[in-house]
Amino acid sequence: MTITNTTFIPSIDDSARTDRLAHAGSIWAARIAAEPTSAELTYRVRGVGEGSVATRVTAGRHEFFVDEPEALAGDDRAASPVEIALGALISCQIVVYRLYAQALGIQIDDISVVAEGDLDARRLFGIDGSGRAGFSDIRLDVTVTGPETAEKYAELGAVVDAHCPVFDLIANPTPVCVTVTKG
Repeated sequence: MTITNTTFIPSIDDSARTDRLAHAGSIWAARIAAEPTSAELTYRVRGVGEGSVATRVTAGRHEFFVDEPEALAGDDRAASPVEIALGALISCQIVVYRLYAQALGIQIDDISVVAEGDLDARRLFGIDGSGRAGFSDIRLDVTVTGPETAEKYAELGAVVDAHCPVFDLIANPTPVCVTVTKG
C-alpha cells in the first residue's frame, strides 16, 4: 500500500511552515515561562495483539499497525517494531531539524533521512544470550538541501542531536518499569 503526500499529509509552503514553527515555539515558551511544570509531558500509547504477531497501536486519535515479516512469524502487513523504531528516530530528527532551523534562522529547502540499524537475531530467538537484543549500531544519513554551507548544516545537526527526544531515547539508557498483570 502506497500513501502519497497529497492524500495523507497536506502540503505546506515554506512561509506557512515558518509561521507554524514560530507560533508553536512562542506559545510553548510562554506556557513554560508561566508554568514550568507544563513542559513535563506524559505520552500514553496502547497496543493490542492481533493476527499471528501483529499489534494494533492506538496513540491518541491515531491508530496504526505493527507486524513482522513472514520469516519472523508475521503476516508482513505492516512495518516491524524495529522499523517503526527507526521511523520514529527519522521523523523526530526531521521535526527537530525544522524546529531548530527556524529558531536559528537557517534555511532548509528539503530534508530526508535514511536510517540503518544492525540487529543480531540470535538473542531474539534465544540461540545466544551474549549479544544485545536490540540494535548494535544505527547509522543516520541526513540530507539537507538549501543555501547554507555544509558546515552550517553540520552545526545544525549537532544541535538537533543534542535536542532530539527519540535520538536521546535510543542513544542513552532510559529506565523502564514493566508490570505484568494477569487479565
